Amino acid sequence: MENLKIAEIFSNIAKILEIEQDNPFRIRAYERAAQNLRELSEDIQMLISEDRLLDIPGVGRDLANKIKEFVSTGKIKFYEDLKKTTPPGLLDLVSIPSVGPKTAALLYKKLKIKNIDDLEKAIKKNKLIGLFGIKQKTIENIQAGLSLLKEGRERMPLAVAIDVANEFIRPLKELSWVKKISPAGSLRRKKQTVRDIDILIVSSKPAKVMDKFTQLPLVKNIQAKGATKSSVLSQQDIQVDCRVVADRSFGAALLYFTGSKNFNIKLRSLAIRKGLKINEYGVYLRDKFLAGRTEEEVFKLLKMSYIPPELREDNGEVELAMKNKLPELVDLNKIQSDMHVHSFWSDGLNSIEEIVQAAKKRNYSYIAVTDHSQSLRIAGGMTISELNKKKEEIERINKTLKDFRILYGTEVDIDSQGKLDYPDRVLREFDLVIAAIHTGFKQSKAKLTQRLIKACRNRYVHIIAHPTGRLWGVRDAYELDFDQIMQACRETNTALEINAFPARMDLNDINARHAKTAGVRLAIGTDAHLIRGLATMSLGIFVARRAWLEEQDLLNTLPVEELLKTIKK
Repeated sequence: MENLKIAEIFSNIAKILEIEQDNPFRIRAYERAAQNLRELSEDIQMLISEDRLLDIPGVGRDLANKIKEFVSTGKIKFYEDLKKTTPPGLLDLVSIPSVGPKTAALLYKKLKIKNIDDLEKAIKKNKLIGLFGIKQKTIENIQAGLSLLKEGRERMPLAVAIDVANEFIRPLKELSWVKKISPAGSLRRKKQTVRDIDILIVSSKPAKVMDKFTQLPLVKNIQAKGATKSSVLSQQDIQVDCRVVADRSFGAALLYFTGSKNFNIKLRSLAIRKGLKINEYGVYLRDKFLAGRTEEEVFKLLKMSYIPPELREDNGEVELAMKNKLPELVDLNKIQSDMHVHSFWSDGLNSIEEIVQAAKKRNYSYIAVTDHSQSLRIAGGMTISELNKKKEEIERINKTLKDFRILYGTEVDIDSQGKLDYPDRVLREFDLVIAAIHTGFKQSKAKLTQRLIKACRNRYVHIIAHPTGRLWGVRDAYELDFDQIMQACRETNTALEINAFPARMDLNDINARHAKTAGVRLAIGTDAHLIRGLATMSLGIFVARRAWLEEQDLLNTLPVEELLKTIKK
């Protein structure tokens, strides 16, 4: 958790420096370090003990010393001094999509707007119109940004929820008197956003569990404490509830507290029709306990197949389970490749050799290295002359590999008119072409739809990456006509990506299921810029499972030769 705390501080330092119009290179250094700390899979204290802080990309001696200072004192003096120079509410203003540091500074100087409440009042009183060129459309964008920011505070991305839950579960799981432990709620159903975290435990010593849970270092304050249930607020202001249940009721409680609400209602109605009663304590025939120790025995008693948590949304899964006709959901062990990875040829931070070794550790049989195209200079987009060198490197490395292959790929930009960033003579040289929109997000629904359709119709494009452009807490998904896009994908044999980067998760489960129903293939890409980012493939799998996807629905499950034949039909 200290990794995330330090990342947040570095991010805030960057925001304050930008408000103060500091050196852009210095600002970027803090932003880069914050991003890499968020993606860091190792505990920061271990890196300090092993003197490996400088191994973190973007962390030099100055930032390494600040990290050590935080770990030893809980504060960074430079940050504490910096905060005194800026009204604290301005940091919140900068966090609003459509309000940059310059705008935040001007709002403060001209209208004394120093926090979100001040901004909302100023908008209501129509004080922003005409101020340094602000028009009604700009105000609408700011209001939409405010909604996004509030949503981000009320709910957290799945990746954050998983990390927080694991930090609580790990020390509790180690206790000798904890027999069983599991997350529940929307986290267990792997929804893209989670409001709070539920943890279920079986223990013969519930009072000791409650003491340990409420005294964990991760706890900011205790909301409630009881004999078998307690609620705390984490250091990140996330509510975490923990309850201890009887062993014989663990399965029934897990079923009940996993939900969803509509799914539970459907199960309860089904039980009633069978003359049974089902609740968090078990399944009963009048007062006789029949089942509840495991979820499996509850489903079996109700004469239905086990329903994976990801499907429990009352979307027809209960009816199919009663007929034993549920789909066989894809699993992580079926994945043979990551379809979207960046190397240091563009804005990635690892070499192709390092990416290969990391992919092999994940038991992949191939990997697609898809660096940015030339117009995206901010992301180190590759010029045509640079492509030949990359291709030569891939060919050289491939000759040394056994039972593994690197695909020569690109993430080619789709411009505002739907044209691709490389000409066809260049695109046809790639093994894999994924196309993506990176600019012009505020175009109309029709215009954005046509841009993607035009990209699909290029014979060398195989996958549309992060199709809706969503970025958690920064940019909402733009509107698209998915019926038209699905038709174009089907006609042109173009797949749609489930981008597993934690802040994207794009496509979402609803649109991914729409694609499956429309007969469109999908591919999961992590969009990794660090090799540790390959681990987010699991997030893409969660989306796929919630979308009812099976092995045959994903390109990633194909052997490399079959993949190449499939995408070039």
